[in-house]
Amino acid sequence: MSFIAIAITLLLSLLLARPAGLYIAQAFNYEKTGLDRWFGWIEKPIYAIGGIRKENYSWKQYALAVVLSNSVMILLVYLIFRFQGALPLNPSGVASMEPTLAFNTAISFMTNTNLQHYSGESGLSYLSQMLGILFMMFVAPASALAVAIAFIRGLAGKPLGNFFVDMIRGITRILLPVSFVLAFVFVALGVPQTLEPTAVANTLEGVKQEIARGPVASFLSIKELGNNGGGFFGVNSAHPFENPGAISNLLQILLMMLLGTALPFTYGKMVGNKKQGRVLFVSMAMMFIVFLGISLASENAGNPVMNALGIQHQQGSMEGKEMRFGVAQSALYSVVTTATETGAVNTMHDTLTPIGGLITIGNMMLNTVFGGVGAGFVNVLMYAMIAVFLSGLMVGRTPEFLGKKIEGKEMKLIAITLIINPLLILLPTALALMTQSDTLSNPGFHGLTQALYEFTSSAANNGSGFEGLGDATPFWNISTGIVMFIGRYFSIITMLAVAGSLAVKKSVPETSGTFRTDNALFGTVFLGAVLIVGALTFFPALALGPIAEFLTLKP
Repeated sequence: MSFIAIAITLLLSLLLARPAGLYIAQAFNYEKTGLDRWFGWIEKPIYAIGGIRKENYSWKQYALAVVLSNSVMILLVYLIFRFQGALPLNPSGVASMEPTLAFNTAISFMTNTNLQHYSGESGLSYLSQMLGILFMMFVAPASALAVAIAFIRGLAGKPLGNFFVDMIRGITRILLPVSFVLAFVFVALGVPQTLEPTAVANTLEGVKQEIARGPVASFLSIKELGNNGGGFFGVNSAHPFENPGAISNLLQILLMMLLGTALPFTYGKMVGNKKQGRVLFVSMAMMFIVFLGISLASENAGNPVMNALGIQHQQGSMEGKEMRFGVAQSALYSVVTTATETGAVNTMHDTLTPIGGLITIGNMMLNTVFGGVGAGFVNVLMYAMIAVFLSGLMVGRTPEFLGKKIEGKEMKLIAITLIINPLLILLPTALALMTQSDTLSNPGFHGLTQALYEFTSSAANNGSGFEGLGDATPFWNISTGIVMFIGRYFSIITMLAVAGSLAVKKSVPETSGTFRTDNALFGTVFLGAVLIVGALTFFPALALGPIAEFLTLKP
């Protein structure tokens, strides 16, 4: 039955992907469309108040607008966190955040990471949740989506557009309408939506129990749709108030996958080659299905040491999992949340089997399995260009992508982007293992995996974690904050530079020797580039962590 539920979930996601992708392309069309009638009334006053004009930016102007505007927002929200104890809408009397924790949290949510070194229900006031966290949950994915659209425009030989226009359209035409409607759906399913203080109940033993609540439904809808992932409660979507049952779990998975699965179709529409968008979608879907199958097999097989002792394991490895969801839905959720850069969890990833944990880390390291709301899809297109470049080298031709020659300038920028990701993951992991071993709850291979997971999640802007790690310390707050910021904005700048370079190049006519990028052969080369260039970079670290742990569990 559980596998039928998974099949239905994936089928629904498939059915939503194409229409959502075509809608996104329409939403960012600067020409007059029917959507202007629906959303122009709210966008025009915003443009007027902000002094925004629909002028096209160069890649440098676009990148500067992204980084500066996001940095200013980080500072403003940091101040809210630091002074929340003295600000209104704090009925539970939550204290102000410690400086390094406020630094980490502000960067975390503005970079679409939502790594949480605090417990949601006790670490933030209602004002911080709504004015700080909820605000960034809209602006961060809208910024990433704007960058992805600008990159696609550059590949298509068009002007990159205006960042502020694109960001506002991302909020008003996509994120806000969908999350507004889904918030009411979640309320109907039993998710709280209130500004009342923590409820106090008398238990049967006569003890008073404090029950946290708040504006959870509005938080939850944008958390999943925007691939944010941060939890209102400390245990995220494993909490019954944040994920009451099977229907809410299904909706959360569909929301997480919606924009990531839609963007290949948006790309195909905008570049005028729908087949190429379908090839990328099918390629990513194949990786997703393979990784999901491996995770399901590993979690259902249970712990091999316990199996050898004769302990029944018909339910699979249930450690750290919610009985409401079981192994199958927990494994599916873990693969979806790491494949889409979301980071929400309905099970504790630290208790996944070694291979189940390996799949979640691998998804984030590759960052190409659907890739999330925007920045991840730019990563997908980067690997597509690498595939074209490698194919060109093999046949002795200058590689062409969408009629534009990919030359040394573009490949240097792509090479720098490729190098920075493993540096941001492996170097801090090594430093943490040397200096912070006391914060790892498990010695040996699993402890290495805990540190590796934390920095991989930070660099990939995912935000999930192996929660056995004692990460609420100045070292982890500052180090992951720096990794999140560089991991987010370095690749945005370099890839916008690539888009700007390609946008001004003249198109070359297609010939019989042109390597086509809209057929199964290209899909195969693309998958090869991802697995060879991406996966092999991290294989030594994975061999010392989850793979070694798996081998030691063999009876």
